Amino acid sequence: MGTTEGSLEGADRTGVGGGGSSGSHDPGGSDAPGEAVLARMRDELLDALDEEVELEFEDQDYDAQGAKIDSGSGPGASAPLDRRVYFNELLRLQRELVKLQEWVLEHRYRLVVVFEGRDAAGKGGAIKRITQRLNPRICRVVALPAPSDREKTQWYFQRYVPHLPAGGEIVLFDRSWYNRAGVESVMGFCSESDLEEFFRSTPEFERMLVRSGIRLVKYWFSITDDEQHARFLARVHDPLKQWKLSPMDLESRRRWERYTRAKEIMLDLTHIPEAPWHVVLAVDKKRARLNCIHHLLQQVPYQEVTHPEVILPQRVRNPDYYRRPVPAEMYIPEVY
Repeated sequence: MGTTEGSLEGADRTGVGGGGSSGSHDPGGSDAPGEAVLARMRDELLDALDEEVELEFEDQDYDAQGAKIDSGSGPGASAPLDRRVYFNELLRLQRELVKLQEWVLEHRYRLVVVFEGRDAAGKGGAIKRITQRLNPRICRVVALPAPSDREKTQWYFQRYVPHLPAGGEIVLFDRSWYNRAGVESVMGFCSESDLEEFFRSTPEFERMLVRSGIRLVKYWFSITDDEQHARFLARVHDPLKQWKLSPMDLESRRRWERYTRAKEIMLDLTHIPEAPWHVVLAVDKKRARLNCIHHLLQQVPYQEVTHPEVILPQRVRNPDYYRRPVPAEMYIPEVY
């Protein structure tokens, strides 16, 4: 891709880019892609794969000495998933997600997906893989900060309602109204009466969403005590991940058992037929992502949308066209 970009940039600098003929372009020829076009398509595919490799580097966990932490292992752990199998399956599932997205848009469908789980359970990594190839105007992520003083005086669900989807939209909640049943309950940020009212209201709130035509899917990402400990250690020692560790995350380690009890109560009281909970075993990050995406695809009755054939029109060329050169001082330094 460097060669193609270099030639385009060179054309810009001389001020005649697009004004003359290109050796790979034949205005009067067939529409069949030439070697240069095929090479560019290969480059684009490799660039897409590079993006996934970059995310994989982000997933690596290291200790203070720089040694890789073998997270996702231990008694009862599955053998590591072959990377080729993982990439092949991920790309296949992402192609299906694109089809689902097109169907959602075509049918003005409304889909809400709630991601909950302990800190460092892998919710964010799964969300990244779901949204990676999708249109952000159709599929968006909602990750709300702590409520403001004003929001604390509102009806509890009020600040979530504006983020619900319109027709043809998918909304992924990276944590949701279930904060009340989890962190707020365990950390003492809500009263017992607040919590009781939440458990009374939530099933009715979700039934109301479903009756309005919203498809609501809820996931709980489940990891072990040892696995969370290993992932927290990685965040402590990795400067690129330290931002993920909040004082609340550190306190959650101390209160592991209280979080366990809060989760059990939450699942018991809010697991309703209209919006049941689905538990994702997330000790193995790669398997968790694939399993979650595969399951999500089963929750929507999507089909491939047939589109008319796309025909790229010929570019109109005027003999008096001239592209002015871009001043050299406007270019950023080419450090790489």
